[in-house]
Amino acid sequence: MSLKNSNASKKTHKFLLNKLKDRRTLKIYKKFENELAINKNFIVAVSGGPDSLALSFLSKIYSIKKSLDAKYFIVDHGLRKNSTTEAKNVQKKLKNFSIKLNILTWRGFKPKKNIQSIAREKRYKLLCDRAKKYRIENILVGHHLDDLFENFFIRILRGSGLQGLVSLDRETQRNNINLIRPLINIEKDDLVYISKLVFKSYIIDPSNEDDKFKRVKVRNLLKELSLEGLDKNKFFSTIKNLKFANQNIKFYTKKNLEENVTIFQKKQNAILKENFFSQSEEVIFRSFGEVIKIIGKKYYTVRGKKIDKIIDLVKSKSSFKVTLGGCVIKKVNETIILSKE
Repeated sequence: MSLKNSNASKKTHKFLLNKLKDRRTLKIYKKFENELAINKNFIVAVSGGPDSLALSFLSKIYSIKKSLDAKYFIVDHGLRKNSTTEAKNVQKKLKNFSIKLNILTWRGFKPKKNIQSIAREKRYKLLCDRAKKYRIENILVGHHLDDLFENFFIRILRGSGLQGLVSLDRETQRNNINLIRPLINIEKDDLVYISKLVFKSYIIDPSNEDDKFKRVKVRNLLKELSLEGLDKNKFFSTIKNLKFANQNIKFYTKKNLEENVTIFQKKQNAILKENFFSQSEEVIFRSFGEVIKIIGKKYYTVRGKKIDKIIDLVKSKSSFKVTLGGCVIKKVNETIILSKE
C-alpha cells in the first residue's frame, strides 16, 4: 500500500471510529462486539440493505479494533434487471469507507418457483466456496432480532417441531464453515439508524414489500401484533426458553448417537444398537434423522413424516427394507442397518 493510500485509510478508520461517539451507536456496537467475540479472520455477507450495511460498519470497526482481516462479498443473483448495477453501487459506497467489496455472480438457470429459498442456497454456496478458498472459518450474516421473530412464525405455519422453531441461532455450521449472526439480538430499527448515520442511504429490495412471499406476510402480521401490544422482550424470553429446552434434547441426541450407533467404512454404513430406540420419542426422531443425513451424505435432514413412518416400521415389523434420503434402511434380526444407496 502506498503512503498516500495508507494515510487515506487511517483517515477513514478515524472517521469510522468517531461514529462511536454517538451514544446509541456505541451501545449497539458493544452489543455486537459481545455477541461476535471471535479472534479469527472472517467474511461478511453484504446485500446493500440497511441490515447488511450496518453489519459492514460494525464488522469494520471490530476488525480495526481486533486487527483482523475482514473480507466483504455481495452476491449478484441476477433476479432483477438492476441487480448488477445495485451491486456495483454498493461496492462504490463501501469503497469510500475503506471496505473492499467483491461481487460474486450467480450464473446459470434461474428458477420461477421457490425463488427466495433457492437463491439463499446459492448465495451460501458461493460464500462458503470463497471461505474455503481463503481458509476462513467464519462468515458473518445480517440476520437480526426481527428476523428471529419472523422465522419463528414462518416455522409455525410450516408445522415445524421445536428444533425448527428455534433454528435461527447465533451460530450454525454449513460445510464446516461457521455462519455467525452477531446481530441476532439487535432490532432492525437500530440497524436502520446506523445505516443512515454512516452511509446516508441503502438499497430497498422490492421483494421485501411483495406480499406474495410468506416472509412479507408474516412481517406485516408482526407489525399488526405490535400495534396490538406484542411485547418483543417477552417474546424473546419465550424463544430463549425454547432454545434452552432444545439444547437439552440436542445433548441427549448426541449421547444417543455416540453410545448407540456404529458408523464404519468411510461413513457408508451404520448399525443402530437396540438401545438406540429406548430413548424419548424426540431423541429417537432426531438421532435417526442425523444418521440418515450422515450416511446419505445430505446437508438437510429428510422430512419428519418420512422419518416417523420408518420409526413406526422399526417398532411394528420384524424385518423390512426401504430407501430414504440416499440410504437403504434394513431391519434384520432386530438390528437396523443403514447403507449408502
